[in-house]
Amino acid sequence: AAAQVATIDCPDVGQQLSGVPDRARGEVDGELATMDSQITEAYQRLATTRRAQAGDPRFVQNTILGPLKDRRKAIIDRIQLEINRAGGQADEDLDRLAGCQGQPAEQPQAGDGQDGGGQDGDGQNGDGQDQDGGQNQDDNGNGAAGPVADDFIDIDDVEPNSRASRNGLPADGDGGSTGTFTTDCGVNENDLFNSDNLIAAPGVDNGAHHVHDYVGNQDNDAFSSDEDLANADTSCRNQGDRSTYYWPVLRLQDGTEEFDANDQGGGAEGNVGRILKPARAELKFVGNQQGDVVAMPKFLRIITGDAKSFTNGDANANSSWSCTGFEDRQVTDKYPLCPEGSQVVRTANFQSCWDGQNIDSANHRDHMAFVQEDGGCPNGFQAVPQLQVRLVYDIPTPVVENGQVRNPYAVDSFPEQLHKPITDHNDFINVMDEDLMDEVVRCINSGEDCQ
Repeated sequence: AAAQVATIDCPDVGQQLSGVPDRARGEVDGELATMDSQITEAYQRLATTRRAQAGDPRFVQNTILGPLKDRRKAIIDRIQLEINRAGGQADEDLDRLAGCQGQPAEQPQAGDGQDGGGQDGDGQNGDGQDQDGGQNQDDNGNGAAGPVADDFIDIDDVEPNSRASRNGLPADGDGGSTGTFTTDCGVNENDLFNSDNLIAAPGVDNGAHHVHDYVGNQDNDAFSSDEDLANADTSCRNQGDRSTYYWPVLRLQDGTEEFDANDQGGGAEGNVGRILKPARAELKFVGNQQGDVVAMPKFLRIITGDAKSFTNGDANANSSWSCTGFEDRQVTDKYPLCPEGSQVVRTANFQSCWDGQNIDSANHRDHMAFVQEDGGCPNGFQAVPQLQVRLVYDIPTPVVENGQVRNPYAVDSFPEQLHKPITDHNDFINVMDEDLMDEVVRCINSGEDCQ
């Protein structure tokens, strides 16, 4: 049974934090980034010791999970100390989050009615195939730990309108703000890539452990200050929009050695193959079904989706995959197989209710919320323009046959997330100048379609 452990599942300490004093957030984010690195190292040890695991049922616990718990406990202690030292009150029960567990290859995921999960595989075979003929999770035959055949679904097999929309449509009722504002920022023609995450891991090199595409702001790495962002160049046609729009790259696992084939965040952490830029990147702001929107504050940060949702579960997942011509069929936990002439589509509809005070929060989520079922914002929140990102890709359809997939495409991910489609996510920092943001609000509230 030990040899069937596919990955490592650790409680997400960052998502449990609230009330972290502002002056402690930088240190806390740095500690959380160190925990991510610990998980990455533990997963790599898991994936390279399959023979030892097969011979010793306690190997994973004794040599990987036990030491990992001790290292995580030390960091949690430091986080508590940093919060208390800055005048906050740390949760004394955070220690309960130190322990991790091994997750089997087949892990059902809640989602949108489409079954998730992986294939059984003990990682013993070098050809990426397990003893039952399916793909294993350490090497899917394409040089990576996932995706596997079970991560794909024919778009014809996805039920139309089966995925509940999450604040996903412009307002169309009386009293709503029905306008739109579209900003054209290109498709990363400047080849701005890195594996940093300025929102979640500021000041930490390779804080994402996977590579991002960037459009808009061109001074975008872990060490960029708000002043840097405000003074940077932008790829947006409207030069008043210096906002940062970024998402994990898609790669085609076709054997191509990319520029980062030997780098952390790239091939050294299992993100292999040819980086695929979107053929189109459509960035649109829409209104609220119940009323007017107010201006976003400058430097507002929003993360939508969860890069760790394969192990965290789908509470914060917001992935949405489809094909052109079939966009009434959306799937969260599978990659779509599109018919000839159809393109792969990734859609991200962001949270659009703001707490009215903060441009960020300790877990990078609490200051924003999705609208409620009636289209309005929760108490204490106010509606801001909702960012909708639609990315369209020309990707040759992978061949799924006899339990294996050849030349799959996959989203870059933390190594232990196994390139699962449900881990897709999207990030935004508002760096529009005041005049442009006022124009966005005016267009949306007056029912105009502007760009």
